[in-house]
Amino acid sequence: MISVIIPTLNCEDSLAHALAALVPAAAEGIVREVIVVDGGSTDATARVADAAGCDWLPVSGDRGKRMAAGAEQAKRGPWLMFLAADTVLETGWHHEVAAFIERAERAGQGDRSAAAFRLKLDAFGWGARLSELTAMLRSQALAMPYGNQGLLISRRFYKELGGHKPLPEMEDIDLVRRIGRSRLVFLRASAICSGRPEEPSMVTAFRRALARFCVAMLRLPPRVVLRLHG
Repeated sequence: MISVIIPTLNCEDSLAHALAALVPAAAEGIVREVIVVDGGSTDATARVADAAGCDWLPVSGDRGKRMAAGAEQAKRGPWLMFLAADTVLETGWHHEVAAFIERAERAGQGDRSAAAFRLKLDAFGWGARLSELTAMLRSQALAMPYGNQGLLISRRFYKELGGHKPLPEMEDIDLVRRIGRSRLVFLRASAICSGRPEEPSMVTAFRRALARFCVAMLRLPPRVVLRLHG
């Protein structure tokens, strides 16, 4: 049913947790294959992927290029799920995904629908909760989930949209912008972002927020605001 594409770069620890969360879905036949698209890792990422039975695909270049290469490599599932290596899907996620796919296909909307998970942070404190709330509001209001919220989309719809573009940043926003608000569903299941990403400076954070605002509200193409995003 689903082919999972995970772009990686020196993430052996987080990848092990992300893959473990896929095991129940694989056992039930929902996940048919996992493609790990690596950008040149020098740690044990390849060994982790091999031990989990993943297909290994080395691709140099930006993340958008790797996502597109993984989608092209995937052959076993009519649906594609793009997942960040530092994201762990919560227990039982596959039941909701299977229900979503069944509803979409029964309604004849399988080739016109996509879905993303809710974001949760694997951290304590009010700062993490505030970030989760901000992500939820942004996702619901602008229909623009973060890349680590995952993306589920039918293979035919993905190809019709032209797939991921070879962008160094904002490739996730570029794709969901083409999907459109009315065709994007937010699932109740959560994608838990493990680890603590490096905090950008206030100036960098403002520039990135402004760039994303330009894409979401002013409808500017992501390629135009890449320099602003950094």
